[in-house]
Amino acid sequence: MTTKKLIDAKGHIAPGVLVQPVEEINYLDYDLRTVMDRPRSKLARRWRFNQFQFVSATGPGWVFGMALVDLKLLGSGFFYLYDFESGQMLEQSFMSPLALGTRIEPYPEHGSASFSKGDVAMRILPVSGGRNVSVLAPGGIRVELTLKEDNDPLRLVCPAGYNGWVFTRKSAGLPVEGEICWDHRIWRCDDNTRGAIDWSCGFMRRETAWNWASLAGPLPGGRSLGLNLAAGVNETGMTENALWLDGQCQKLAAARFRFDRYHEGGDWHVTTEDGRVDLHFVPAAVRKEKLNAGILASNFRQYAGTFNGTVTDATGNHIVVKDLRGLMEDHFARW
Repeated sequence: MTTKKLIDAKGHIAPGVLVQPVEEINYLDYDLRTVMDRPRSKLARRWRFNQFQFVSATGPGWVFGMALVDLKLLGSGFFYLYDFESGQMLEQSFMSPLALGTRIEPYPEHGSASFSKGDVAMRILPVSGGRNVSVLAPGGIRVELTLKEDNDPLRLVCPAGYNGWVFTRKSAGLPVEGEICWDHRIWRCDDNTRGAIDWSCGFMRRETAWNWASLAGPLPGGRSLGLNLAAGVNETGMTENALWLDGQCQKLAAARFRFDRYHEGGDWHVTTEDGRVDLHFVPAAVRKEKLNAGILASNFRQYAGTFNGTVTDATGNHIVVKDLRGLMEDHFARW
């Protein structure tokens, strides 16, 4: 059996939803060119390629998120936990010039990712049917989570800008086991804990902006619900929008986000053009970060909060979403 690579022998991608797993993102084989059609060097291809991974878990009264980012000129990692009962946001973030200590293997199905700086170690490792997430950091911080039953992800490759592309592999609504320890406090997963995985990379637009929604939780009767919605990225004739019910992926149409960017406590309303999503989101807390370093810039806001509304499955059944926790994001990036 041959290994399926993303880039073909001519240096091209085949845009669209990918049914089969992609074993290797062989980005150095891509025929990357300038806007004036001049072939870019192997060194330029290496330095223009960006990768990031984000994993979240929503437990009984809390939300955990962790990201590992490799922008070549800069590596970064952050993790946070928001406790809805206490209203406390615990977070730590780190940056490393030239992405020192940052490693993301270009293998979406079985690659590992890590970020280390000083006494801090963050890892996302493949396990059978899912991912293991671990964090060790000073201050009594220890995270051990396993996201399971990742059997039907959405895989998508889209053109980006004039001559780039973005690949993403996403899953939501996954069962999660493990616990989070932070300064002698412990948050444990239970049968209602659900998670999401976002694995993305590519030759992205120099300036990119997007809104994103992620929902992973239980429904009455024990069913699992997962949702991934985005606008502003990965929508060149196709979208990364999808609904998961009991682990089965269903594609959704383009999404529309309505919110006031300059009123951080304001409600959000997100819908899809096919009428299958109509959700309101009330933020409870925000993790934000601003970086303006000339070549690189980021204006990042990720909100933890509560969703209410309805989603509709592929057979037309309406599903009531009541007080499920999740995430919303508003992000501008220059890379």
